Formats: sequence, C-alpha cells, structure tokens
Amino acid sequence: MRGPVRWVLWDVKDTLLKVRRSVGEQYSAEAERVGLKLPAADVETAFRQAYRQRSQLFPNYGRAQGMGSQRWWTGLVKDTFVQCGVNDSAVLDRLASNLYHNFCGAENWEVFSDSNGTLKICGTLGLKQGVVSNFDKRLENILKECGLLTHFSFLLTSEEAGVAKPDPDIFSQALVRCGVPASSVAHVGDHYVNDYLTSRSLGIQGFLLDRQNSLGHLDIPPHHRLHSLEELPARLQQEIN
Repeated sequence: MRGPVRWVLWDVKDTLLKVRRSVGEQYSAEAERVGLKLPAADVETAFRQAYRQRSQLFPNYGRAQGMGSQRWWTGLVKDTFVQCGVNDSAVLDRLASNLYHNFCGAENWEVFSDSNGTLKICGTLGLKQGVVSNFDKRLENILKECGLLTHFSFLLTSEEAGVAKPDPDIFSQALVRCGVPASSVAHVGDHYVNDYLTSRSLGIQGFLLDRQNSLGHLDIPPHHRLHSLEELPARLQQEIN
C-alpha cells in the first residue's frame, strides 16, 4: 500500500533549468574572446563527440579513476577545441578554465518559468524537497545563484554519490536522507529511463516531465506524465492526506 507523499525529489537539468544557449554557441563565444572564430555548429559537433568518448572512458566525471569533475570538464573542453584545430596549449588552458567557471553560476543557465512557483507551492503543502541529479559539485552554487537552493533540504549529485542515474543506488542514498519509505516519496524528471523507470523500480512515485509532448510513444499512465510542472501540486495534493 502506498503511503502519503512526504518528499519530492527533483532532477535538475532540463527539469528545473536548462542551458541558456547551446553548448556550441557558448563555447564558440568564449573562443571568440581569445581571438578564434569557430562556427558554433562545428564546435557543437566536436563537443558531442568528445563528451561521448570521455563519458565512456571516465563515467560520472571520472570519479572511480580519482579524476574529479573539474579535471574531467577541463579535459573535455580541451578535447573539443583540439578537434576544431586549436593546438596552442596556453589557449586551450585558458578556454578550459574560463568555460568551467562560466558554468559555475547563473550566467549560462536559465530557470524554467514554472520551476520556482511549483517549488514554492510544494513547500506550502508541507512537502520536503531534495535533488537527485547527474551533476557535479558546481550544482549548489548554480542553484543558489538561480534562486532555487532554499527550496531543498539536500542535494545529492552523482559525483558525491559515486554512482549516476540510471544506477538505482543514487536513489537508495536519497531515500536514506529522506528517512521515509519509498512509497512516501515522489520524483520528477525529464528522462524516461534515468528518472522515471529507475525511481519507480524502487517504489518511488515517479513523474515524467514531457514539456514538448515528444514522448507520446511511451507506455506511461497519463497521471504519471507532466507537460508542465504546474500540474504537479494537484497530483501530489491527492497523495498527501
């Protein structure tokens, strides 16, 4: 039997906030500041290839290899620009450092219009809230600068947890922090496997955010699907009492 909902766990990227411009555009703009003219589309392609390669070699920010997220990301930036023909080590170091720190705060992130209001309403309903995200150690400062940090009782990133979604252990660690049964916890995220299926495999009440109505082919009960975060409080209200 399901218990009343007492906690809401949140994914972050593409659920509560998104990158303000494409990675290719932001990397290209930073390159221009050091005198390089690189088409954003080419940089985007290079980034995606470098990201796939680095994620396969060193998953979850290379934590198992003792790498850590800053070294992981700066290496990724350098790999990206090397593919674009940049070979000056001093320039690569500068680009990597600047871009890593550019993404530490609110400058390159945009909060969805329905995020803050929904988080506030969940709080007024007496629900505690936490974050479970495949993110690195910069997340706390990003959420602080974006005005969202105060809504959460805890943040659990994959870098801290040592495992990344869809490994269910990251949710198991979050449940320990919640201190209630899985049936008393809801989770909201935009990824079918990482967020919806994985959370529900532990008995958490998963909701899949589908802002663009692009996941219609998936066999998900209508009451588990959200097209806007504004739909969530009414769904949760039915589970609280």
